[in-house]
Amino acid sequence: MINKYIFIGDENSVNIEIIAKSFDYLKNKVKYILIADFDTLLSQLKLLKSNLKIKQVNDPLNFKNLDKNCLNVFNIMKKKRKIDTLILQINISNYLSNITKNDLVTMPIDKSIFIKKMKFNGLTEYLGKINNCKTIMLMTGEKFSIIPVTTHINLNNVGKKIEYKINNFFKILKSINDSNHVLNDYKSFKFLCFNPHCGENGLKGNQDFIIEKYLKKNKFLKFKLIAADSAFKQINLKTLYISMYHDQALIPFKIINNNQINQTLGLNYRRLSPAHGVAKDIKFRNKADTRSYISCMLF
Repeated sequence: MINKYIFIGDENSVNIEIIAKSFDYLKNKVKYILIADFDTLLSQLKLLKSNLKIKQVNDPLNFKNLDKNCLNVFNIMKKKRKIDTLILQINISNYLSNITKNDLVTMPIDKSIFIKKMKFNGLTEYLGKINNCKTIMLMTGEKFSIIPVTTHINLNNVGKKIEYKINNFFKILKSINDSNHVLNDYKSFKFLCFNPHCGENGLKGNQDFIIEKYLKKNKFLKFKLIAADSAFKQINLKTLYISMYHDQALIPFKIINNNQINQTLGLNYRRLSPAHGVAKDIKFRNKADTRSYISCMLF
């Protein structure tokens, strides 16, 4: 049976509802320990009118004595500031996965809390920083997968940083692939142009000339440069799309794939995350979709 840690994420979210709703389905399929504040978890389960029992885990390195009929929780007590609680919980989760090499499933957070207090683009980048390594976001679906070259940055800045980002991207991707051959499962690779119609021979910007230059320079994968507006008309299984910015490929990815997993490449363990946000507008309304979370837990 698979062992996993779960970083509980933002309490102002559907996270605990999703975990509770998925409990019966998962309890005989995977062993997991929640990294969470015990009291917060208990109070939210009461608001959800859930009968789930909680068991406090004293040794989070030991999965042998977990109770499959309870939510097993390693208690990280709440701090005065929400950001301090979340940082402490993710740091401990990262430490445990590094020690044990068990998967870490991170539930969604409200990034605005972090952006106001610290330089923070997302957990993909934060985990790279605290582990002193370069990371890449890989979104895995049952029909196709995508990697965005730039992730959570202002769209106005993508075109300005294209050459720097592309150069670094290929270096990081090659290094990661040399280490764990994570890209071996894919049969074809498609690289999306930055400009409409791939720049119309430079008439709509020179960024795609720059991209093509680096595609020719980095031949360890046979990338095909294609226009983004028609890239997803014919989808082949085991295809990996490389997009120039976040929404360019995330929009079709989330529409077309049902099983959506956000992976962080480059770490010493597998970090997985559901492909949705905190969805606080439907908190406690029993409307949260569990599919992405379950996909992460069974991956």
